[in-house]
Amino acid sequence: MLTDKWWQKLLQIMKSTGRIYNKPEHRMTFEGILYKLRTGIPWRDLPTEFGSWNTIYRRFNLWSKKGLLNILFKELAKLADYEWVFADGSIIKAHQHSTGAATEESECIGKSRGGNSTKIHLAVDSGGLPIYFELSEGQRNDIARAQSLVDHLREINIFVGDKGYDSDALRKYIEAKGGSQ
Repeated sequence: MLTDKWWQKLLQIMKSTGRIYNKPEHRMTFEGILYKLRTGIPWRDLPTEFGSWNTIYRRFNLWSKKGLLNILFKELAKLADYEWVFADGSIIKAHQHSTGAATEESECIGKSRGGNSTKIHLAVDSGGLPIYFELSEGQRNDIARAQSLVDHLREINIFVGDKGYDSDALRKYIEAKGGSQ
């Protein structure tokens, strides 16, 4: 659950977008979104104390399309505690129709024997608050994006990664930036 201090900070950020978000149900909606993202459960399985799963799902999509969640992510990342930074990558299976979009940007979808996939490379602080993330093709290894993750940290003290980040070159890079691995 969000503390009142965190919720007030989120409300300030949401209000700065020019839209009205100071409705009591928005706090539970946001809590429901966080719960779903933390646990990975299907939307339909959200506990009813957060409200209707369909309402939460629709608001999640609406807030995503309007860029509100991206604004919240960037503002909350400014509050991160950089004493310990944890990094990891996770593969997400992409839908069969996700490729071939008519956009100039890279969609970061890779092909492998398992099908289409995207990999999320994420750095979080000691409290689990996301600091920075990047997307890459699903077959891309973690070490390929490790230096970029480190470059986007405001400061670096202790960097913790799994075996995918085990590299002498990365250790030297982190030490040159004033941190340790």
